[in-house]
Amino acid sequence: MLPAEIVSQVRRIQLTTGRQVADVLAGAYVSVFKGRGVEFDEVRPYVPGDDVRTIDWNVTARVGAPYVKRYVEERQLTVMLLVDMSASLDFGSAHRSKREAAVELSALLAFSAIYNDDKVGLLLFHAGVDEYIPPRKGQKHALRVVREVLARGREETGEARGRRQGQTLARLPRRVAIRLARLFNRTGPGTRRSTDIAAALEFCRRVLPRRAILFLVSDFIDEDYLDVLSNANRKHDVVAVKVADPRESVIESGGLVTLEDAETGARRLVDTGSAGFREALGVDSDERAQSLERALGRVGIDLITVDAAQSVVDPLLRFFRMREKRNRR
Repeated sequence: MLPAEIVSQVRRIQLTTGRQVADVLAGAYVSVFKGRGVEFDEVRPYVPGDDVRTIDWNVTARVGAPYVKRYVEERQLTVMLLVDMSASLDFGSAHRSKREAAVELSALLAFSAIYNDDKVGLLLFHAGVDEYIPPRKGQKHALRVVREVLARGREETGEARGRRQGQTLARLPRRVAIRLARLFNRTGPGTRRSTDIAAALEFCRRVLPRRAILFLVSDFIDEDYLDVLSNANRKHDVVAVKVADPRESVIESGGLVTLEDAETGARRLVDTGSAGFREALGVDSDERAQSLERALGRVGIDLITVDAAQSVVDPLLRFFRMREKRNRR
């Protein structure tokens, strides 16, 4: 049974994103993502005014009366949300974490798809596949997608428990404190959540037989996935959504601070009061962002950058408008 807090959050997200989808995103979504064209529906008797080019001569010859082919637009699409659940998404310096921004963005995309009668599915991953929900239609299914992203994001790891328990270690005898610290920092299943984007894309290749729109929502703190990403984009329409936090590129002066890598547990003591350190952090962050943008551009994959401290609607709208303008050319 779901905790009451998760149910409350799902309802709040449904109300908030539902209004945004109805008022802002629905039209932009449908103008950007279209079906694969037209498909054959049926043959019916010819009536005056029908285009003679649509006459099915085989059926006409067989039944002795003119029949025409009828086609309908194939509008229905499949939208797949690939959402990163690695530990680095827990970071947040403002009113929400990167994970919470990813959840809201996923809800917007899920409800936009359902609003336009498309199918939506979900793949949660970190070092491997956490959970897969096959694409289906309907608001109830969209709510399940949002609920699963929320619930999975709230699952605490042994490392998270260790950090909370570590706050009391200073009050324990030194020998006991050291033993507990080693216990809580021990790596193993469930204690660290690293990122493997390639594994998630490979899973999608196996389970999605037809072309789909893949929204890859991650902070892209990973390596050696670009070749797999490029291959996935040949079959599917892949859209990369990078979720970032402003403190990953700009840090305030606060003296000596111990920084910890959320995915590996590696720690480093840094002097945030050093102007050189703060400048190097900004340069490194800019270089990584530009490198990702160039790499995705070379393989024809669009990139949406979402600031966890800002609205997730605005970058999504900018993307829709950019896609619409490009489709008109």
